[in-house]
Amino acid sequence: MRKRFQSGSVQKRNGSWIGQWRENGKGKSLKLGTVGEMTKTGAKTKLAEILRPINSREATFDSTTPVEDFLDVTYFPIHKKRWKESTYYDNRHRIRYYFCKVFGERRISSITRDELQNFLDDKAKTGLSFSIVDHLRWDLSQIFTLARAEGLILKNPSELLVTPKCAAAPPRLVMAKEDVRKCIELLSLRDRLIFKLATLGGMRPGEILALQWKHLRGDSANIQQRIYRGKLDSPKTKKGFRHAALTDGIGEDVTAWRESSRNPQPDSWVFPSERITSPLNRDNVWRRDMQPILEKAGLGWAGFQVMRRTHATLMNGLGTVDPKLIADQMGHHLDVSQNVYTMPDIARRREAVNLLETAVQNP
Repeated sequence: MRKRFQSGSVQKRNGSWIGQWRENGKGKSLKLGTVGEMTKTGAKTKLAEILRPINSREATFDSTTPVEDFLDVTYFPIHKKRWKESTYYDNRHRIRYYFCKVFGERRISSITRDELQNFLDDKAKTGLSFSIVDHLRWDLSQIFTLARAEGLILKNPSELLVTPKCAAAPPRLVMAKEDVRKCIELLSLRDRLIFKLATLGGMRPGEILALQWKHLRGDSANIQQRIYRGKLDSPKTKKGFRHAALTDGIGEDVTAWRESSRNPQPDSWVFPSERITSPLNRDNVWRRDMQPILEKAGLGWAGFQVMRRTHATLMNGLGTVDPKLIADQMGHHLDVSQNVYTMPDIARRREAVNLLETAVQNP
C-alpha cells in the first residue's frame, strides 16, 4: 500500500525554528536555525530537504498519486538541479501558491485538459497578469510532461493549453527623454548614479547594487554578480556576464561618489547599506529614497523596470546604433548567429551610450 508523503511541520520555540516529522513510525525533531537567521519559509525549505530522501525511500508512486506529492518528491528535486536558485524559488512559489491550492490533493491521473484550461481562464479573469498566467501554462506543461515520462499518466492533459486572451497585459511604460532629464536633475548623487546606470547604462538593479569598487573602471562596469532577494548570485544569464560601457557623465558621477564614499576599498560595495558591510536593498532605495522624490514631479511610476525598458527604447530610437550593441550592453540575446560570431568591443558600446547621454542632455 502506498505510504503518504509527509511535509512535516515547523514551529517557533525559544527563538529557534524546530522541524518535526515521522520516520519509521517514530517522531523526530531538529533545530533548523534561529529566527534571526532565517524566515519560516526558509525553515520549511530546509525541512523539505531533510524529508526528501525519506519521502523518496518510503513513497511509491502510481496513478493515484496526489499532485503535491509528485511535485515535492520528483518534480522540484529534478528541476532544482537545472534551474538557478532564483528561478527555482520563483517557479516553486508560483506553482505552490496558484496550482497546488486548486489541484494539490487531486490524483494526478484524474486531472483533465478542460480543468486545466478552466484553471488558466479563471486566473486570467481574476486579474492575474498575462505574464503570470503564461508562466502557469508553461508550469503545467512541464509538470504533466514529466508525470507522463514517469508513467503516472497515459495522456498529457497539458497539451494544447492556451494562455487566455483576456489575461491582463500591464502597460509597458517608458520615459521620454525629458523625463530622464528631469529625474537626473532631481535625484541626489547616489540615487542619480543608480538611475543613470539603469537608464543610460542599461543595467539591471540587482547588477547595479552588487557592484564593488573593483568592478568599476573609467569606461566600463565589469558585471560578474547580482543581488537577488537579498542574496549574492551570478548574473541572470550567460550573456549577463559582460562589461557594460559607461558614459562620460556616469564616469564623473562615479568619481564624485567614490570621493564621498565611507569605504572605497576594492572589495567594498559601491552602494552600501547603513551597515556598510551589505549592499543597498533594491526595494528600500526605490521606495524610501527615489520614488518619493520623483513622485513630486509626477514620475513615481518610473521604477527600475521602466528605467531598463527606457534604455532599450531610447537606444533603438536613435536609429544609428547597431541592435547587437544594445543587446550586448543590456546582457540580452539578440540572435544566436550574431551572438556567436559578432563581438563588439567596449569602445563601440561606449560610443553608443555616450550618444544616448548627449541626446538626453540636448533636447
